[in-house]
Amino acid sequence: MIVEKATNLKNWTTLFRLGNNIIGIIGVFLGAIMALEYIPTGKILTITILQAASVFCFMASWNALNDYLDYEIDKFNRPEKPLPSGSISLKNAKSGIILMMGASLLSMVIAAYVASTTTNGIVQWWPSIIIWVLAVLLLINYESSSKYSLNLKNRGLPGNVAISASVAMVVLLGAAGVFQLTNIRVISVAIIGFLYNLSREIVKDVQDMEGDKGRNTLAMKIGPEKTRVIAYMISLVTLISIIMPFALDIFDSMYLIINIPAIFLLLKVKTKLALGHDFHAQQLLKKSLYLGMFGFLIISLI
Repeated sequence: MIVEKATNLKNWTTLFRLGNNIIGIIGVFLGAIMALEYIPTGKILTITILQAASVFCFMASWNALNDYLDYEIDKFNRPEKPLPSGSISLKNAKSGIILMMGASLLSMVIAAYVASTTTNGIVQWWPSIIIWVLAVLLLINYESSSKYSLNLKNRGLPGNVAISASVAMVVLLGAAGVFQLTNIRVISVAIIGFLYNLSREIVKDVQDMEGDKGRNTLAMKIGPEKTRVIAYMISLVTLISIIMPFALDIFDSMYLIINIPAIFLLLKVKTKLALGHDFHAQQLLKKSLYLGMFGFLIISLI
């Protein structure tokens, strides 16, 4: 009985991809800390925790929805996943999707109430709910294939841009929660996160070409070699975007050294792409992103 419960929990964890969703929590706190330049406390900390929880649940719902809609494709490409394997029924998955999205909305509603009791008030917090609504619209236009949707998932590069924008929005939500959406430090890091993820999403499309048959990804349109070149060019723009905030004195230039490890890994991406090692290239981008975000967090607290 205990083994069955553990297995079932593992299936739901896989469906929601809960491990990956932790980055959403980190992103919200990163945005808040960078805007404030200190760790939030009191009601501001409560708002940040609630918005981090909202992002966590939102990402879980989106991940499950993605698998729900890809059920027929995954029966052939990924039969071991919870839905095609029958470990979780489509009916239960749908309930889970609704539950997690409801939890995300509820967290934002409670955050709104807490914000209304602060000296800044609900008016200055309101951009947070706008970001949440934009994320919902992004989800709909990415996943839905109806005639009223942009169907971004099957449009190649626009879909990559949409996913990458969702990453940047998480950091901005953290800043909005502490009433500082327009903080230039946060905006600059959101741009860096967007570019990192855009390059990685494009590389992942090359990596997944065999399983993406029937989808209209950038790699499918122009081939793997040209796609790798585009990914590399975006990684170079990412490198520039890391350096520019220091050059423009948005961050003290002496602290650029803290981001040297991230820059070092980013420079290694070219070799991996040239050799066609797509998995290693996107993993380098991921590790470089994490190191870069950690570096900016440290800089904000110094």
